[in-house]
Amino acid sequence: MSPFPRRPCCLRSAALLVPLASAVALHTTLPHRSPVLPPWLASDPRRASFRRSATLVRRRRTPLRCAATAPPREDEETLVCAPEDSEETVLHAKRPFPFHLISQDMRDDLSRRLPLYASDWTDGFRDKRTTVPAVLFLYFSCLAPAISFGAVASQITQGSIGIVEFLFSSGVAGMAYAILAGQPMAFIAPTGLTLAFISGLFRFCQVSALPFFPVYAWVGLWTSLFMIALGLGGASKLIRYCTRFTDEVFNSLLSMNFIYEALSSIRRNFVQADPTNLTMPFVSLQMALCTYWLTLKTASFHRTDFFNRKWRSTIKNFGPVSVIIAATLTNLLPFFQRIGCPTLDVPHVIELAEGRRMLISLTAISPAVRLLCALPATLLTCLFFMDQNISTRLVNNKENKLKKGAAYNMDMVALGLITAGLSLVGLPWMCGATVQSLNHVRALSKYCPSAAPGTEELDSVIETRATGFFTHAAVASSIFLLPLLSRIPIPVVSGVFLFLGRKMMTGNTFCQRIREAFVERRRLPKEHPVQVLGKKKMNVYTFLQVLCLWGLWEFKQHAISAIFFPSVIGVLMFIRAKVLVKFFSDKDFEILDDVYI
Repeated sequence: MSPFPRRPCCLRSAALLVPLASAVALHTTLPHRSPVLPPWLASDPRRASFRRSATLVRRRRTPLRCAATAPPREDEETLVCAPEDSEETVLHAKRPFPFHLISQDMRDDLSRRLPLYASDWTDGFRDKRTTVPAVLFLYFSCLAPAISFGAVASQITQGSIGIVEFLFSSGVAGMAYAILAGQPMAFIAPTGLTLAFISGLFRFCQVSALPFFPVYAWVGLWTSLFMIALGLGGASKLIRYCTRFTDEVFNSLLSMNFIYEALSSIRRNFVQADPTNLTMPFVSLQMALCTYWLTLKTASFHRTDFFNRKWRSTIKNFGPVSVIIAATLTNLLPFFQRIGCPTLDVPHVIELAEGRRMLISLTAISPAVRLLCALPATLLTCLFFMDQNISTRLVNNKENKLKKGAAYNMDMVALGLITAGLSLVGLPWMCGATVQSLNHVRALSKYCPSAAPGTEELDSVIETRATGFFTHAAVASSIFLLPLLSRIPIPVVSGVFLFLGRKMMTGNTFCQRIREAFVERRRLPKEHPVQVLGKKKMNVYTFLQVLCLWGLWEFKQHAISAIFFPSVIGVLMFIRAKVLVKFFSDKDFEILDDVYI
């Protein structure tokens, strides 16, 4: 019996007439793509020099037909055999113009996520007991940063961009991202680094006597073009060089930033208060700490032994929202009104800052300035690329047990389209928000009892677009609730910030290793990395991360240098790739789970 698979009748006939065409048809039936010729053809020296080199790009699988009798259709690949010295060795299928610009990585993202698009919505309505309280809690988690950054932006841009713009932009952009993105569990929101870039751009326009909003719009449009090109070109695969070493430092930086903003707000009450009457600062401090403690306890109530599992789950889901509402209502009591705890400072009318028009005039600056806007857009693109991909990478971490797969390039294209829309109307830019994204994942997580008694472990996550869409719809609708938002005490917002910063530390092995540096070695589990690598090597690795975190923090504190923050993250990647390899082997990195994906 022949060792080769039996070919169809039409191919056997063709093989008798055209041996070369038969070999090509046989090759298309093999599961691999290496050029294999049958013995009677491979032994012929006149034909052995022919080789097949083609880029196999198919729109759909088509039935195998006789190559000698049937001409290929337009949607099938065209095969050509050429001598080895020929330059015509790579042939592509005929495709419409735009499609050959899309990389294989982008097509893989589309093929992975589009079949699941319907379930991304329907899954959110199957367990309303989890998704509804998640939307309520995430609403406050997204609302607080939007208001805080809006208040700061109003000061640094002299009223050009304010709270109304940040609320509306955060809501509309988040809704669009939930519809367009490949990974709906990730959120986009205003960030401190984006605000620092806007601040630097505003000062540059003042010094150069340029109108701010036309320059802002053109920088955003160039950034949008770059982001879409990177996404279609599959550039997100470069983020594989950003390993756990970088992720943990970046994650810790964001956590520290939330805690720092909360403590700064509390400290400000003491600085601005009358030294002879510190009642208000101390009451504000207690309110913030109570909000933090109660939110932390209710969010982890499912791990306790109280009540039954249904009640524990209900308290865990609705507890954080109930704490925020209860603290706000408490502040409305006459006793607390006399103390005068500060509340959110939001406008009482719905209008853009300075009463400007919605659409930005793109022709208000010269063509030369429009082209030069591509230079700051390059820096903003680097910032968005790093921030967006690191945030989605943390969401797609295997420890979160997401099952529907990642789509980094789709996320990049979606963010590019959203950036273009925001730039045209002069609204604040949004990018990947790590804190809100991870809290979105944890709010939709389901737990099951673990092997250890009295503890639970992550079982699954509800992967849906519905929670992100409705959360940001509520944020956008908040512009109609400005008088009510002005009742929320700032110490309550500070308590939420403390909770978000603390929650970010959960699962961060960098923070765990700092604590374990002071733990007796024999009290650690046998499978712990310290038992394999040794405490000295483990502490060296942790100390290097501490130094990197300190450097990032100092770099971020200055508004001018914050614009170049993405280059510093690139330095972290360089340290991991070139410096750490001198002290740690590949096996050490594997034990630390710090390997390239």
